Amino acid sequence: MACLGMMSRKLAAALLVAGALGGAGWAQAAEQAAPVAAAAPTLGLPDFSAITARYGPAVVNISVRGTRKLSAGDDEGGDDADSGKGAPPDVPPEMRKFFRQFSFPPGAFGFGGPGQGGGARQMPVRGQGSGFVISTDGLILTNAHVVRDADEVMVKLTDRREFKAKVLGQDEQTDVAVLKIDAERLTALPLGSSKALQVGQWVLAIGSPFGFENSVTAGVVSAKGRSLPGEGMVPFIQTDAAVNPGNSGGPLLDTSGQAVGINSQIYSRTGGYQGVSFAIPIELALHIKDEIVAHGKVEHAKLGVAVQEVNQAFADSFRLPKPQGALVSTVEKGGPAERAGLKSGDVITQVDGQPIVASGDLPAVIGMERPGQRVTLQIWRQGKPEQVVAQLGNLNDKSARVADADEPGKGKLGLALRPLQPQEQRQAKVEGGLLVEQSSGAAARAGVQAGDVLVSINGEPVKDVAQVRGIVAKAAKSVALLILRDGQQIFVPVRVG
Repeated sequence: MACLGMMSRKLAAALLVAGALGGAGWAQAAEQAAPVAAAAPTLGLPDFSAITARYGPAVVNISVRGTRKLSAGDDEGGDDADSGKGAPPDVPPEMRKFFRQFSFPPGAFGFGGPGQGGGARQMPVRGQGSGFVISTDGLILTNAHVVRDADEVMVKLTDRREFKAKVLGQDEQTDVAVLKIDAERLTALPLGSSKALQVGQWVLAIGSPFGFENSVTAGVVSAKGRSLPGEGMVPFIQTDAAVNPGNSGGPLLDTSGQAVGINSQIYSRTGGYQGVSFAIPIELALHIKDEIVAHGKVEHAKLGVAVQEVNQAFADSFRLPKPQGALVSTVEKGGPAERAGLKSGDVITQVDGQPIVASGDLPAVIGMERPGQRVTLQIWRQGKPEQVVAQLGNLNDKSARVADADEPGKGKLGLALRPLQPQEQRQAKVEGGLLVEQSSGAAARAGVQAGDVLVSINGEPVKDVAQVRGIVAKAAKSVALLILRDGQQIFVPVRVG
């Protein structure tokens, strides 16, 4: 109470003083007594005008003409937005609706236009895209799909000059092409590093969307190292910079004006920009450019396996510390992986010390090696780590696939199994194995069907029904079934607990 009384007397004295000073003194006293609020930090937005003015002339418009031979079996699609129009022919049918290759209208290059069927015929090709100059003597980077099937490629500069371009080479695996025009003292883009990019960092895209030349859009890096179905060799940069048909082949720039990628694809259900764009890292593009300039072609290495994602159910089944790595579902007969001793059920976790987190990381790493190169693989086998050394083959011999597994179900296994007869084993080209006569419960929900052949469970080759029952009984959460269907092997995780 004494303290309160003292404070009251001081407050009264202050009020008397303020009153004696009049209204102005009263206000001044109030200002002195009030706490000063800290100024809120301001965030400045980048100004890309200087970059655009300086390096915009290095971005070119590309137009192509040509013909493509079509047969009755070619996928020409229709006008439905989800039909996958414009997607390259090697993209799996179930994924075609997710991809839009930018540079061509529906039907260009024979992808996605209305067709009449019938026998083989020639279809005229017309398309537009973008590119950018990387050397003052006329070397240009763009996408391979921009110049695919082109008989004539024309490059138009921002000063409206046009040049006929020579295609030095193109690599379908990475979607990179290199052009050359007969010109000198051109504006060339400085080349940066995608490795230095940070998620959330501002980036700039320049190109010719819908033919509007030298259009500029900006956004941020949404993610790095994205793997897309059918494009497993490229660790894409994902951005939200607006990219539309015609932007293909144009540069992705950082805030210093350096090229850090080539705008290549979008994820869209409409055919236009929906906030998800993908660019090829500049380091990868330059590696391909060097190979093309030196040899006129690009050779990629292969390991000779089909791999799939490791989810939590697989991690539980194989006793992995965390759901990471590339799960080997199929090993190519006589290929580099088989010669190195890899088996179905192995999980590849590192290549030459480089971590493999997602299954798509593996083809991205292996594909950049040269055929004949020896690599050290860290694998997870039977609940413990091991090391193997593989000498890589040539991807041109046969492409590896990335398999997709169904989501696991819950409950008991739910399979009716019987041993394969010798004739069935010869037909399926397997030793041992159990035929699935009926599938229900957890196995059915995971996608196992009658007629499938159960080859292994949790990496152990199956011999009889009793063995399967024993493994399932000991499983805490899930089991990994290696299934043979239509000549292809795939792991399926099934929840059992």
